[in-house]
Amino acid sequence: MPERLRVFAGDCRVTERGDRSRTHRGRVVVLIKPDDTTLVHDADGYQPVAWLTRPDSVVVEGDGDGFSVTARDGARRLRVVAEEATASRALPITEAGLPVGTCPADGGVLVRSRGDVVCLDCEERWGLPAGASVTDGVCDDCGLPKIRIERGEPFHLCLDPACDPMEAAVSDRFDRVWDCPDCEGDLAVQSAPGRVYLACENRPECETSFSIPSGVVVDECDCGLPIFETAAGRGCLDGSCEHEGHAAGGKKQRGN
Repeated sequence: MPERLRVFAGDCRVTERGDRSRTHRGRVVVLIKPDDTTLVHDADGYQPVAWLTRPDSVVVEGDGDGFSVTARDGARRLRVVAEEATASRALPITEAGLPVGTCPADGGVLVRSRGDVVCLDCEERWGLPAGASVTDGVCDDCGLPKIRIERGEPFHLCLDPACDPMEAAVSDRFDRVWDCPDCEGDLAVQSAPGRVYLACENRPECETSFSIPSGVVVDECDCGLPIFETAAGRGCLDGSCEHEGHAAGGKKQRGN
């Protein structure tokens, strides 16, 4: 079920206590968001006349003719007392984002918001890998949008990692392509939640590993590892590489 925005309106006395203390009086609208952020708006502009962001507690009381809202956050307090109430409702509300497709489960709108793709109807959400973009393509198997990611080369995968795992696609292309610079074993593609990396096949004896950055392979470094083109520029996969002009790539990691 969608979360609810509580809306109250009326002729109110608004009192703030904390770093500063002041009182307002007027016909205002009080909004209480699902995270309890409390905002008091009057008729002027977009800035609320008073607010508390994610307070510790919000208490709403009403007697039929009026209402009171008390929000507390540590020593700060926002209290709204209505002498006359003109509205009191709870309205469905969702997060807003860039529309990217249609949910195959219920036909709801899919939006990109806060690094995820979420359905505005069923509220199911899918996390996006770092650097991923949502494309116009649709997965033939499940109907979700396809995403484009760069991990050595561009990959077009289903939004649902259970349908089209990123680690499988990267492994098919880059597993054991390069040698470990420390022991000359093969660098195998491994995965952890939300990322893929290369690790020496001789673990745990050799703990060398490299994160695979969001970018594409454009050349080979003198050390034998790939050079990646990323948003930050070109660099060797090994960020500690000492070959001139080929450093500043992904960091070598130990014990992943």
